[in-house]
Amino acid sequence: MAELLIATKKIQNNIKYLSKYFKANNIHWSLVTKVFSGDKEFLKHVLTDDIIEKIDSVGDSRLTSLKNLKEVNPGMRTIYIKPPAKMYADDIIKYADISLNSSFTTIIALNEAALKASKIHQIIIMVELGELREGVKRTELMSFYEKVFQLSNINIIGIGSNLGCMYGVEPTYDKLLQLSLYKELISAKFNKDLKYVSGGTSITLPLVENNTIPKDINHFRIGEAVFFGISPLDNKQFKELSIDAFEFTANIIELEEKKIIPDGIISDGNIGHSAEFDKEDITGTAIKAILDFGLLDVDQNDIDFIDTSLEYVGITSDMLVIDLGKNKTKEGVQRYKIGDKIHFKPNYMAVARLLNSKFIDKMYV
Repeated sequence: MAELLIATKKIQNNIKYLSKYFKANNIHWSLVTKVFSGDKEFLKHVLTDDIIEKIDSVGDSRLTSLKNLKEVNPGMRTIYIKPPAKMYADDIIKYADISLNSSFTTIIALNEAALKASKIHQIIIMVELGELREGVKRTELMSFYEKVFQLSNINIIGIGSNLGCMYGVEPTYDKLLQLSLYKELISAKFNKDLKYVSGGTSITLPLVENNTIPKDINHFRIGEAVFFGISPLDNKQFKELSIDAFEFTANIIELEEKKIIPDGIISDGNIGHSAEFDKEDITGTAIKAILDFGLLDVDQNDIDFIDTSLEYVGITSDMLVIDLGKNKTKEGVQRYKIGDKIHFKPNYMAVARLLNSKFIDKMYV
């Protein structure tokens, strides 16, 4: 089987590095583990006690993942990082210590569930700052907070926003300053102290480094930077974080010299696409290899060859075809043979899909 290799020590070192970095900048942070979809083996390997103690909370966007977090470590402080569905209010109270919210109807349901469970549930209210994803409209924010402050078993601990995820609206100083000002207005009007101004994600890290972030932005929700060592703002390595914690390897299950252009009438393939070829390739051949994974496991656009001389040819549900070129070294020795592995560097979406595929082995190294 193809394998996803996971370097746990590199991930743990990234967590430790960011914990020190945020502490030096007076910032709280939540580790977002949704790329791992609640995989218990990952949680056991990476989230050891010495790692957890350096993080404010661990978050996910799936209830099953939060359940697994609590099963692995019942004392772990958890945060549900998207507005919950009203029908799952009881489960949110059971598995999440904190949740991000933007619907008053849902918050009422959370209050009722918390009352039944004899708990006080903490929430961060999200405000819409232009990304047009989750968030209370700015014109309704003050009245929204006023209503929630009256609920018996809900404790508002902050205000937050989401930027850069759906439309790529950048978290600029001016955008985040709006969030900071709303915090000040709410604190002044209701005489309430909001502990968290949650405006930071991996995309916001360069603003901290460049000292161009409002001082009140004191809570970050970080996933991609921990696992891939980059900020999505520029897709560059952030400071000293490891960028190679994951490697995907697949096995060569066939290797033959074949024609470049298929023989026959070409129509749409069974996965919904047709191929295009250059006319000059009509008599040409290439040494092609078939690998043991396909679109059911990962999108080929989300993985890059580590050997840059290789080229993608085509994909089906469970096999990938690549062009090996002449498959010879400068000395004329065969480079690849049946049974050899081809190595890829996966991106965030690739790792998320590979971890969810039951046909891919996961190896912790």
